[in-house]
Amino acid sequence: MKTPVLALTLLAAPAFADVIVPTRTIRAQEIISPGDLLLKPGDTGGSPRLSDLIGKEARVALYPGRAVQAHHVGPPTLIERNQIVPLIYLRGGLQIMTEGRALDRAGAGDYLRVMNLASRATITGRVGKDGRIEVSQ
Repeated sequence: MKTPVLALTLLAAPAFADVIVPTRTIRAQEIISPGDLLLKPGDTGGSPRLSDLIGKEARVALYPGRAVQAHHVGPPTLIERNQIVPLIYLRGGLQIMTEGRALDRAGAGDYLRVMNLASRATITGRVGKDGRIEVSQ
């Protein structure tokens, strides 16, 4: 009878894990460097690893003492709003290249809405590592 009570007690106890907090105020759109973050004992689970945050861009302002969550950061921005970007459509053996205007900021791997300059149509594509937009439809 003691075993189930002990197991339930262990399951009900809060999980303690280190949390990552900024050492200074990090503004949105700043790149995070190793000296900007600190591991601190805390009770918030599910926080990202320190190595996952270094080199990322802050999407929101990060304040000292507050835990950094994975959705607070993203890949560094390659494309700024209103920037002219190359659009590439690949399907089978067909390849179409044109230019478009970015309608938002985005980093590698992000999906971005772009206005095709030739047709004025708004399309969505994925940002490649080289800054080109790969359109699938």
